[in-house]
Amino acid sequence: MKKSNDVSDGVMTKLKIGILNIMHDKKDTKNRFTNVLTNTQTPVELRFFYPVSHYRNRPVPKDVSTMLEPLDLNKVKDLDGFIITGAPVEQLAFEEVDYWDELTVLMDFLDQQHIWQLYVCWGAMAAGYHFYGVHKHALPKKVFGIQAHKVVNNSPLLNGMGKTFFAPHARYAEMDRQAFLQAGVVEIARSEKGCLFLLEDRPQRRTFLFAHLEYGRNALKSEYEREWQAKVAQREHLAQPKNYYNLNGQPTFSWKNTQRNFFNNWLYQIKETRKLK
Repeated sequence: MKKSNDVSDGVMTKLKIGILNIMHDKKDTKNRFTNVLTNTQTPVELRFFYPVSHYRNRPVPKDVSTMLEPLDLNKVKDLDGFIITGAPVEQLAFEEVDYWDELTVLMDFLDQQHIWQLYVCWGAMAAGYHFYGVHKHALPKKVFGIQAHKVVNNSPLLNGMGKTFFAPHARYAEMDRQAFLQAGVVEIARSEKGCLFLLEDRPQRRTFLFAHLEYGRNALKSEYEREWQAKVAQREHLAQPKNYYNLNGQPTFSWKNTQRNFFNNWLYQIKETRKLK
């Protein structure tokens, strides 16, 4: 007799997690999420997707088609959890993003199917706007680097974190905290500088992560170097990652424990919910 939907013949079945990869560095992003999600206590099976409408009038690049699947709701419906990554479009209005309509259909579908959702950085902004009408606003300067964070409300997502922990931020926009709270979303933690970090609408199975906890040690360095090459005329105004390099000028990984605990906790809550089905 099978004891639960999570165990069969003494072997734990894998959680099925989908990821819509809309970051600029799709290969690195795939590797990062694969690393953080597979190095947990919960076995997972990952499926990576790209938005079809982003390539509507042009061929899908080979490096995209070989790594990612076209988004298909028929494939999404059987998943246990879904992640929408950040994207380098926070300086555009949401409706100006060419895959916006496809993204909103996906978010509504995840809700209808009661699939656990994790929205990261711009993904969190997009979901906040779509579900609650919260607007984003441009920052005078990019929030870029490592910040210390404090707990605002208890949540299983913070198990093992401690009262203060570190996480990397990298974004050009922010959202109104009070607008989230007025919509019934619970703030779990924020940076000590007041930046949004983690909110959740637990009844709707939505988690909003405004930091890039999937980033590894060298990710901020790579991001800065990419912008340095891309924004030649704006180099003197580029923000450099703060609280990131050690005295020898090498990148640190001060958020490693935060990363491990958060993704462990997010997957664990999905696993426990699945047991109850």
